[in-house]
Amino acid sequence: MNIQDPLFIGKHIRLAPIDHEKDAEIESKWTHDPEYLRMLGPEPVRPLSAAQIKKKYEAIEKEEEEKHNLFYFTIRTNDDQEHLVGFVRLTWVDWTNSNAFIQLGIGDSKDRHKGYGSEALALILRYTFSELNLYRLSAIIPEYNEAALALFTKAGFIEEVRRRQAIRRDGKRWDVIQMGILSEEWEDGED
Repeated sequence: MNIQDPLFIGKHIRLAPIDHEKDAEIESKWTHDPEYLRMLGPEPVRPLSAAQIKKKYEAIEKEEEEKHNLFYFTIRTNDDQEHLVGFVRLTWVDWTNSNAFIQLGIGDSKDRHKGYGSEALALILRYTFSELNLYRLSAIIPEYNEAALALFTKAGFIEEVRRRQAIRRDGKRWDVIQMGILSEEWEDGED
């Protein structure tokens, strides 16, 4: 990595802070899409108001400031910096052991399959390993989220743990897959 490479700006997207007023309204609309929410994880889905999203943002920022174990970024397009397309966050950062977990979501179905997720993942991997100097990054993905499994596999993550039939959705049981990547594996992929 070159020190002069932009850390938060890619070819099509950039990682940015939360805009409480504008982002809450947009993310509230995403929560009305059960497909989007179900791809993020096993929690029960429900629509949230803009006010509820603002409270969520406040809690995120409080945890960032107090615990220093969470890094949350919005994903915005470069051509229209107001256009929010998703989020990426590093959670459960364990500084002692240099580990963290990642979660990434692209909200509106019109913004999916445009490469925004790949670009955001590449930026956050560089940030994780080059800026934060962490050693290991993990992702927990429901088996039915084939797009996320492909995205993380393409970025160099490998399957490490499979919790068999851990999620029940629509009368069917699904596995939960934990994938991981180590710093040197990421570096090898960068060459």
